[in-house]
Amino acid sequence: MVAKIKILVAAHKQACVPSNKKIYIPIQVGAAIASEKLAGYVPDDTGTNISNKNPYFNELTALYWARHNLDADFIGLVHYRRFFSFSKKKDLNSILSETDIQNLLKKTPVLVPKKRRYWIESSQSHYRHAHHGIALDVLREVIADEQPSYLAVYDRNMARTWAHMFNMFIMRRAEYDAYIDWLFEILFAVEKKIQPDVVNWDTYEKRVYGFLSERLLDVWLEKNHVNYTEVPVTFMEKQNWLRKGGRFLARKIGFGRV
Repeated sequence: MVAKIKILVAAHKQACVPSNKKIYIPIQVGAAIASEKLAGYVPDDTGTNISNKNPYFNELTALYWARHNLDADFIGLVHYRRFFSFSKKKDLNSILSETDIQNLLKKTPVLVPKKRRYWIESSQSHYRHAHHGIALDVLREVIADEQPSYLAVYDRNMARTWAHMFNMFIMRRAEYDAYIDWLFEILFAVEKKIQPDVVNWDTYEKRVYGFLSERLLDVWLEKNHVNYTEVPVTFMEKQNWLRKGGRFLARKIGFGRV
């Protein structure tokens, strides 16, 4: 029996999406608070959902929706502008096909993006230079109090100079359910502690729970000894490396978040 694979393509606006709707499902994140529903997209506000939390949880509202509403043997998430692909072409025809995915998942139950390397700073320092550090402080407190068996692995990952980012992955259903349940138990606990502050942050920083979750995937994989395969990610939009470099230098010389 061929496994049923469903990969959510998260978007908040109309965008070019893969033509293979058998496995790639365009999903409108934050549909509950959007001014209009996107044609051809599955809204994330049906069934059990947290769609109205999208300004704070970003693409995680799609992951939560899939955990409770999607029937599939493997579930994944990509973005309308980021896809798994072995090609560097900015072309939807070059992204992973169903056959590609099936062959990869025969090796390991999880596919993740290739590591993002920081080279001269740790995952923790990178976060603190880019975002409000209080969220990271509370995250560690929550893990120490509610998931203490993960604390050493968390600290080890935060000290590393690499991470699997973007909240992108494809997982076997058993691993997916276990990871998502664990992830949201932690994030909801963090939310209870910092949300009164978060509502006053700027639009970008309000996406805090999406930023925090990027630091948690590797923690869960390592602690639970889950094997994975790394796959390159292709950005469909042009990257402004000059602006990115400028932001990096600004953070390093002390103009980042506190």
